[in-house]
Amino acid sequence: MNVPNEKFMRLAIDKAKQGVENGQTPFGACIIKDGEIICCVHNTVWENMDITAHAEVHAIRTAGRALNTVDLTGCIIYSTCEPCPMCFSACHWAKISKIVYGTKIDDAKKLGFAELTISNMTMKQFGNSPVEIVSDCLRDENLALFEFWNKQKDKRIY
Repeated sequence: MNVPNEKFMRLAIDKAKQGVENGQTPFGACIIKDGEIICCVHNTVWENMDITAHAEVHAIRTAGRALNTVDLTGCIIYSTCEPCPMCFSACHWAKISKIVYGTKIDDAKKLGFAELTISNMTMKQFGNSPVEIVSDCLRDENLALFEFWNKQKDKRIY
């Protein structure tokens, strides 16, 4: 694993931890283009009362506005957890070039999240998506983020 992957994944982890401290769930995402940070956000499902406000979707919306386009070709998204099918589809439609994630969908499901456990590799194959996928980036640090969230007394799940 190269250093930039770790650097940008740690930014996503830090952003997710900020979200947890503010009552959100343990998911964060950063979008990078040409080595530059376009955005780094956390899940805002509870903040916005929007079940689609996953970190990846929030990041794609933010990056699109920042770059004034819906075409995010050349961008890399760093996600603390493997994108769910909705988020993977959003990455595909936005033409994100690469997805780098930490934990797996199954890890989120074990915490009680109502995940459809369809892996990104399965989505890529079924949809013939050109997106490159890198898994298990800083997996242990991302699992520690889940543990941090799970210890919160006021945690909410969806």
